[in-house]
Amino acid sequence: MKLLFVGTNPENTGAASHFVALAQAMAAAGHQVGAVVYPDGLIWQGLSQSEVRRYGAKFRNVFDLRGYVAVIKAARQLEADWLVGNFGKEYWPLILIGRLLRIPVALFRHRTPPMKRISAWLIPRLAQRFLAVSQHARQAYLDRGVPGSLVRVLYNPVNTAQCRRDPRQRRAILRSLGLDEDAIVLGYSGRMHRGKGIFPLFEAASAAMAEQPRLHCLWLGDGPDGPALRALAAADVTASRHHFLGWINDIHPYYSALSMLAFPSIATETFGRVSVEAQAAGVPVLGSDLGGIPETLQTGVTGLLLPPGDVAAWREAILKLCDPALLASMGAAAHDYVEQHFSMRVIASRFLQILTGG
Repeated sequence: MKLLFVGTNPENTGAASHFVALAQAMAAAGHQVGAVVYPDGLIWQGLSQSEVRRYGAKFRNVFDLRGYVAVIKAARQLEADWLVGNFGKEYWPLILIGRLLRIPVALFRHRTPPMKRISAWLIPRLAQRFLAVSQHARQAYLDRGVPGSLVRVLYNPVNTAQCRRDPRQRRAILRSLGLDEDAIVLGYSGRMHRGKGIFPLFEAASAAMAEQPRLHCLWLGDGPDGPALRALAAADVTASRHHFLGWINDIHPYYSALSMLAFPSIATETFGRVSVEAQAAGVPVLGSDLGGIPETLQTGVTGLLLPPGDVAAWREAILKLCDPALLASMGAAAHDYVEQHFSMRVIASRFLQILTGG
């Protein structure tokens, strides 16, 4: 099958990571894949080491004629069987181009509504396939009156080889932080704002540190509330055990250094790619029982689901996972779980089934 992905968003977002991983997954599965992407942007760079043929273009908005020309040219060169879109600004252009060239269109939606009400009603009906990235996101469209038969679910694929745990990387990272090899490292990765639950997590982690002297917290990311969190940590008696590394473009090596990952959001999440990637590296996850997060782990087996913002419950869960035997068993189960449900091979197969009517 010949697939033309279109995603000219230059920013580093979850939708961009999904775009890269799915395009790579389909190419690895033997399909001919092209991608119209922002020149030298993060998606362009992410596809540089793959078999995906790249076409540089900038789609500024629905009226950008140069974007239309670039997509039409690429679709004709590739002789595309499907057009695949990931970003809202390209939904209508792809639908129009699909009609013009008589090529079916598959569109992914990474956010729960709102879209503009007219678009939210029309786009799932006009695209040949409309896909949400979780059951939680799908339900949001059903609640808007979109028929269930029009909204499919396809989870984010994860490159499990890229997430493979490396003991040498763990030792090197721990050494760079001045930590012993027997340190227990709780990790957080993502934007730092209140909706991500970073402040209740800090309270819970600091309280757990009072009982577990080997526990440290590794903070990867930044955002509007990052300065406030760092100031709070600096004034706490546990300051030396909170390690802030800022924004990391390639987080994959750091999964090897983690004993457990926290996904503590108090605002609804559509999915949770970082949860799946961490489990692929054999890292159990503590996740908020909220939105699409429960779909990313098997509670009690690969991690634990917890009440959002409940400091006492998170403290107890962190201490529970400080047990080496439990960490080992959950970590092994987590890796197997991702291989079976979110690996590139599994998701590529499922996407092909969806496109061919299965």
